[in-house]
Amino acid sequence: MIKRKTLILGVTTDSTRYSYVAAIRLSNSGHTIINVGLRTGNVAGVEIEMPGEIYTDVHTITLYIGPSKQQPLYDYIIKTNPQRIIFNPGTENEELKKLANAHGIATENACTLVLLSLGQY
Repeated sequence: MIKRKTLILGVTTDSTRYSYVAAIRLSNSGHTIINVGLRTGNVAGVEIEMPGEIYTDVHTITLYIGPSKQQPLYDYIIKTNPQRIIFNPGTENEELKKLANAHGIATENACTLVLLSLGQY
């Protein structure tokens, strides 16, 4: 499996949330992760940062922020310029999808945890 640098947007320290589980599984699978959330903390040994620093070497942004809170992050997401954005269940957003596609960023409505478990990440 190819190891892909992944920015987890919307990660939380709440171990019952899928973003937390995704961070653990991605890290345990050997992927380099960048944790970005709306609150600071630490998941999988990686500090959670607030959105701000632009990383230009990210392969995938896996999204765990609902559509109603995404618009202020559009510029951050587009400037990061990942190869793809995964819209996890509940984060699907046609406006952001069209914007990303217009900038050459592939988008996928999928579940990061399912992709990992099937070896299709």
